[in-house]
Amino acid sequence: MRGRVPARPLSQIADAAVRVFITKGFRPAGISDVAGALGLSHGAVYTYADSKQALLYLALLRVLDPQAVESLRPPVTAPPPERIVTEVKAWAAAHSGFADLARSLGRPPGPSAGRELAEIVEGIYGFVEQNRTVLALFDRCSADLPELAQWYFVETRRGMLARLGEFLSARIDAGLLRPVPDVPAAARFIVETIAWFAMHRHGDPDSAMLSDEDCRRTVRHLVPAAFLPAGAFLTDPPLFGAPE
Repeated sequence: MRGRVPARPLSQIADAAVRVFITKGFRPAGISDVAGALGLSHGAVYTYADSKQALLYLALLRVLDPQAVESLRPPVTAPPPERIVTEVKAWAAAHSGFADLARSLGRPPGPSAGRELAEIVEGIYGFVEQNRTVLALFDRCSADLPELAQWYFVETRRGMLARLGEFLSARIDAGLLRPVPDVPAAARFIVETIAWFAMHRHGDPDSAMLSDEDCRRTVRHLVPAAFLPAGAFLTDPPLFGAPE
């Protein structure tokens, strides 16, 4: 069979695996789904990856470092889960979108709280928008992979939400941002609003008319404005402009 199978670059196999796992998740997807996406037989896929876990490794490697898969020799074997998580953590450390949040937590509340929040929103939005394929793959597959779920949901996402809540609480207590009914829910509101416009809307066919720039500008305007005291707007320098 291998003699009859035309050679495909591993990047092509990995791209198909990315599409399948984002669409179906890890557990529901099968090797036959990846084979169908490639126009190959089920058995032919084993020429390139020796298991579904190896296909997921190819998919993760492809979104984390697009050129890295070409250095592998087929059939690819999945490394232990701990090594996969180590590679994911290394990528995350080099692509942090939360520098503005860390800086704001490192200084006392000041009069520029609205602008601080705008910069935090902008940083998170840019990170999600730039890495939406990576994050979509994490979202769909982490629930079926305990080691990845622990890092992605518990250590990373919950930790970021807690830090964002800490920022909001400090600025609200100082009277710089308006009080909210529940700070953890407010932090979740910020992150989920960003996630929908920067990532999830691309899977909604009814949102195709929304441009990337319009979504980015709208979120950067409305989300911080929701937390400003009555009558306040972002100035010095004007980020969104004063009201008419």
